[in-house]
Amino acid sequence: MSKAVDVVSLWWAGVEAVRGDKAVDRSLTDAPCPRPDRIIAVGKAAAAMAKPAAARWPDVPCLVVTKYHHGADAPAHATVMEAAHPVPDAASLDAGRAVQEAVAACGAGSHLLMLVSGGASALVEVPVDGLSLDDLRAETDGLLASGAPIGEMNAHRTARSQVKGGKLLTGFAGARVTTLALSDVEGDALATIGSGIGDAPAQAPFDFHPRIVASNAIARAAVAAASPVPVQGNEETLYDDVAVLAPRIAAALKTARPGLHIMGGEPVVHLPDAPGMGGRNMALALGLAREIAGTEGLRILVAGTDGTDGPTDAAGALIDGDTWDDSGHAALAAADAYPWLAARGVLVKTGPTGTNVMDLAIAHIEG
Repeated sequence: MSKAVDVVSLWWAGVEAVRGDKAVDRSLTDAPCPRPDRIIAVGKAAAAMAKPAAARWPDVPCLVVTKYHHGADAPAHATVMEAAHPVPDAASLDAGRAVQEAVAACGAGSHLLMLVSGGASALVEVPVDGLSLDDLRAETDGLLASGAPIGEMNAHRTARSQVKGGKLLTGFAGARVTTLALSDVEGDALATIGSGIGDAPAQAPFDFHPRIVASNAIARAAVAAASPVPVQGNEETLYDDVAVLAPRIAAALKTARPGLHIMGGEPVVHLPDAPGMGGRNMALALGLAREIAGTEGLRILVAGTDGTDGPTDAAGALIDGDTWDDSGHAALAAADAYPWLAARGVLVKTGPTGTNVMDLAIAHIEG
């Protein structure tokens, strides 16, 4: 028999390796950059990312924009703004204007340090003229319900924004921008992270130095390194609808070799009218519970590395062959996984983690 494996602890090993404070500190140590004249951190991990930069340059003005209840660990001297995610609210528009003004305040010869993590698309927004907040919210709700891939969503958002897709930095009159980013997108493209809020416009009139400082691949490697049992698979393959992924993953695991199987990425979910409570990780976990019902010696954790799955307080869920019963069919159909999983005591709640590099699914097969 293989050793008992605490998959939640392994998930944390992955998360710790890509925490915003550690990733930024490591980057600034390994590849030092000049002293900035202003620091702007945006996204779910903004507070954590800002800490090591502010510790190096405590006299530099620092603006942090993050999700509600994610700003507690921000540097003491930073200006902190919190807004809604995944659907923007009025605070998102206030944050958008504040970020625009902070960029515009950078004078000739100045250096701007941008710290970007996922979630910035909703947290920081300045809509194009004629687009109201109600319009923006309705469009975002529609995109989320459609299960559209992140690239399609970001293209739509960018066309309706004055700060996405490199547009924010068109207002920069200084000499250099350094952007450090945590990747929450497939392919780790800066143009996609936060809908390109930290990207440079084409033919930028300033020196631009972007770096991806943490990714799903780094998190998965840390999970593998911490595993006490053989790692039989480590892939970034969670890029489909949860209704497609659940049977595919379950079928592969039922015939796989004993040990640890690690998957990363960001699934999508198509929502019904008037959906219940949950997120993509909980939906995938519930679907997997159905697919592996009755299977012995298999446990699967599915959780978002940012510590929140959809508009809930859970990161995901840990399921096994005993989790499922037929009442789960209704929960799946209604996109109401949260209360169903909560009633069975299998939700995983971590609180904000200080990072955001998509999701991790960790399966242990006993043998």
